[in-house]
Amino acid sequence: MSIRGNGWWAAPAGVVAAGAGLALAELVAAWVDPASSPVLGLGGVVVDSVPPWLKDFAVEWFGTADKLVLLSTMGVVLAVGAALSGWLELRRPPTGRVLLGAVGVVMAFVAATRPEATPLWAVPAVVGVGAAVVLLRLLVARVPAPATAAAAPVAAGGTGPAPAGEADAGTPAGTPTGTPTDTAAETGASRRTFLVWAGATAVGGVLALAASRTLAAGSRAVEVVREAIRLPGAATPAPAVPSGADLGVEGLTPYVTPNPDFYRIDTALRVPKVDPATWSLRVTGLVDEPFEISWDELLDLPMTEHHVTLCCVSNQVGGDLIDNALWLGYPVRELLARAGPQADADMVLSSSVDGWTAGTPLEALTDPDREALLAIGMNGEPLPEEHGFPARLVVPGLYGYVSATKWVTELKVTRFADDEGYWTPRGWSARGPVKLHSRIDVPRPGTPLEPGPVTLAGVAWAQHTGIAGVEVRVDDGDWMPAELADTVGPDTWRQWRYVWDATAGDHTVLVRATDTDGQVQTEEEAPPAPDGATGHHSFGLFVG
Repeated sequence: MSIRGNGWWAAPAGVVAAGAGLALAELVAAWVDPASSPVLGLGGVVVDSVPPWLKDFAVEWFGTADKLVLLSTMGVVLAVGAALSGWLELRRPPTGRVLLGAVGVVMAFVAATRPEATPLWAVPAVVGVGAAVVLLRLLVARVPAPATAAAAPVAAGGTGPAPAGEADAGTPAGTPTGTPTDTAAETGASRRTFLVWAGATAVGGVLALAASRTLAAGSRAVEVVREAIRLPGAATPAPAVPSGADLGVEGLTPYVTPNPDFYRIDTALRVPKVDPATWSLRVTGLVDEPFEISWDELLDLPMTEHHVTLCCVSNQVGGDLIDNALWLGYPVRELLARAGPQADADMVLSSSVDGWTAGTPLEALTDPDREALLAIGMNGEPLPEEHGFPARLVVPGLYGYVSATKWVTELKVTRFADDEGYWTPRGWSARGPVKLHSRIDVPRPGTPLEPGPVTLAGVAWAQHTGIAGVEVRVDDGDWMPAELADTVGPDTWRQWRYVWDATAGDHTVLVRATDTDGQVQTEEEAPPAPDGATGHHSFGLFVG
């Protein structure tokens, strides 16, 4: 088979062409709508399609960096595919262009069918991949030809080398007969031409990407609006955090988690930018009086403050996908009371601006003793954008996948028999009460320890029930009661501390908690899926 050029140059040609095309697509997306990014759309499909076991694996190993890992992996896969398109285009044109075009069709379809999408969302993919197809053809046409080895000069009329002095009069000695004298020069020139074209394309792609980021910076308008918001005072303020709520042990998780440190697990590859001026919440479904409320109307309602610990269902035993904050918001039960849920309703399907949904038991939202909030504030400031600005749900006692909808725009009163939240059809339980747990924070595994008093400390939680006690066991010894810190109520975790008289050698430390109903934390081990992990947190320590 004849090869028109050097395959080693064709692969990077495909990568450069595809990269420049995607950069152009990002620029167009910044103009159309940042959420119309073809790469983010494709990533959203991956997130939506991932099985529970793979989600657990990603969260367990990468934690809150799971999105960065996903996008990096996608980048590698797209680069390999782009290299393949260059290789194919060189050998079997127009196969490479057809491959890129097919990817473009998929990206355009995915973008146009995402939640909240419009037909315009397909434009970035069409423009970007269209440009990539053209660039691929131009670059592959300039791929340098393989270098040709020079043949020995042939004597006139013979098959062997010409004797010295018998070369053609017009041909320099040592030059192959019939071979151009400037073959090497032409090869060098073709390589330079290719590199100039490839370099110019790459620079264009970088400039397009930079321009897209500049345009996207316009979305900072929402951040500016957020920074200018002055939250209303709470008609029902939260109790003050008692001084004894934080035991002051170095390395122990603080009672209230600062906003920048609060865990974030969701399906949004790009944080939605929601302008409060255009935001509204609709209460619909099986209700007598459906209604819609605007941001300004929400701010005029009497607010409630409440400390609530939130926990992700993917949290492993001893994991850190759990944090505590002071929330400001309006009781969801009051919103539902205004709408008038019908007698056969038993679930509220909450929807995010990006289409994510959660199915929450209706009784958890209407319980007069449970402060389920439509929250607008977090630790004394408007919700951070990554935590749901301008409004989100906070429901004590339920895992986030069935309750903690961020960027919430609708509460649909319905039935479990008729509707499902985002994660339920993916194998997770429809109802997700938080399980009784405890964790050891101090000392960290591997910390050098000396014989004598050693402080063991951590946190325990049983949201909306409360922690009554924590016990610690070293090796096969007895369970020993730990000291409990104060708390503002049953909806938050509690710190605990135990001073152990350590002896030299290897030891295993375990912890368990008891809630105010008398339930003792089970030692039976279970993975997060389908309704939360169980087991005792333990690890080994060496005392030198």
